[in-house]
Formats: sequence, structure tokens, C-alpha cells
Amino acid sequence: MSRRNANLIKSPEQIVLARVAAQLAADVLTMIAPHVKAGVSTAHLDQLCNDYIVNVQQAIPANVGYGGFPATVCSSVNHVVCHGIPAADHILKDGDIINIDVAVIKDGWHGDTSRMYYVGEPSKATRKLVETTYSAMWAGIRAVKPRATLGDVGFAIQTIAEKAGYSVVLDYCGHGIGMVYHEEPQVTHYGRPGQGVVLKPGMLFTIEPMINAGKAATKELSDGWTVETRDKSLSAQWEHMVLVTETGFEVLTLAPGETGAKALIPNAVPAGAAPSAA
Repeated sequence: MSRRNANLIKSPEQIVLARVAAQLAADVLTMIAPHVKAGVSTAHLDQLCNDYIVNVQQAIPANVGYGGFPATVCSSVNHVVCHGIPAADHILKDGDIINIDVAVIKDGWHGDTSRMYYVGEPSKATRKLVETTYSAMWAGIRAVKPRATLGDVGFAIQTIAEKAGYSVVLDYCGHGIGMVYHEEPQVTHYGRPGQGVVLKPGMLFTIEPMINAGKAATKELSDGWTVETRDKSLSAQWEHMVLVTETGFEVLTLAPGETGAKALIPNAVPAGAAPSAA
């Protein structure tokens, strides 16, 4: 997806609008959680998300038509890394994992987030991948503070993933976000401490590591969107919008009850069960 230069530092007034859009995106993923279950098509999930964004939130689905993308959400199942296209004939089955990635526009501002969902009861190995990816994302988030660098963020993510024996996808990254969907800076999920863009209060970007159980190599399918692992290994991804504050960070896309603790992974529960929310 394309990326444009824009104002990297958001004003307090702009941040208020960004918070609203971000929370709407997060609410979509909480809404859809009980519907993610065996026997349901990814196209049905997409339609539910579209209806909710348009009719309930009175917002705009940012993905529809963006660069020619044909759906409201990206639905990436099992070995699909990202940008999976929902389809009526793609029926979820027990044991699947799925990432749903949604973006909304409200009052000209974008909200963008994604979460993992289990379909039925996951295997021990599958659960480890999903939980490790979540932990890696949060390690990157906790590295965010003024005068830190994006290299610090990427290094924190990479360290968690590789310690578990997994591979960080190198081909895709997080991004700045605001009134422009994809803007600078590029947020890689690997890096070296002290290198890269220096973080300043008011910067707003996504952290969205894609982590493979096997090797890092990916391939894009002929539809021009769907990206898979070359070795067909499972892949997991989580995404949050993160604001650099004067003292550290603020996550704008938290799920209800989410703190970043392993025990409170939102929505990564057997599908059809209630999300971990209060």
C-alpha cells in the first residue's frame, strides 16, 4: 500500500480526532469477535464489519477501493501473512487462526488496527505463535518514548520473535497515520538500537509485526494482494496505533480490558466465546 509524506507531528487538536477514529477501528474488532467461528465465510465477516462501520459508527471503511482493494477488512488465515481478501467460498474451520485488519475514516482521520482470532481450540504450537507475536508487538510499543529510535522499536520486536525460534517478516512494515492512511515514517519490525528515525512527542504510527513460525520469506499471489509464507508455515500479526507522548507512549486502539499483559490477550480466544472485556 502506498505511503505519502505528511506532517509527522500531530497537534493536540489533531490527536483528539485521531483518538476517535482509532477507537472506532478497535470497536469493530471487538464487535466481530463472537462471529468468528467454524462454518462462517470470511466474506460474511467482511459484510458484518462494513455494515457496522457504515450504519452504526457512521464512518467510512478506509480499505474499500484503497489502491483497488475490494473489501472492508483484510482476512489473513493460517499461512497468509497479510492483505488476505475475504471470499464467500473461504469457510473457516476448526483449528484455523485468522487476523482481521480494519481501518476506518471518521472526520477525515484514519484508525487502523488488527487482532488475531482462534477458530475453535488452537494447538499448543499455534497458541505459542499468536501469544509470542502479541508479546513482541508490546515489546515494541514499550520501547516508544521521546528520543528513542525506530531501531529500538524494531530491535525489541525482533528479539522476542527470534528468541522463540520464529522469523520476523521483512517485506512489510508499520507506518505513520493520520489524515493520510499510510504516511511516513516506515516502522520496520526489526532493527538496531539507536538507529533510524528519532521519536518525538506527537508522532503517530502503527506497530504491526508479522511473525512466521517458519522462515521469513513471503510471496504475493496473483490477485495482487494476498501475501503468504513461502514455506506455508503459520503466520500471526497484531497491530496497534501508537502515539509518542511527552513521557512515553499512548496506545489508541486498545481492546476493552487490554493492558499488554499476556493473560489479557484480547479476542485471541476460542471463536464464539466472549472477548476478554468488561
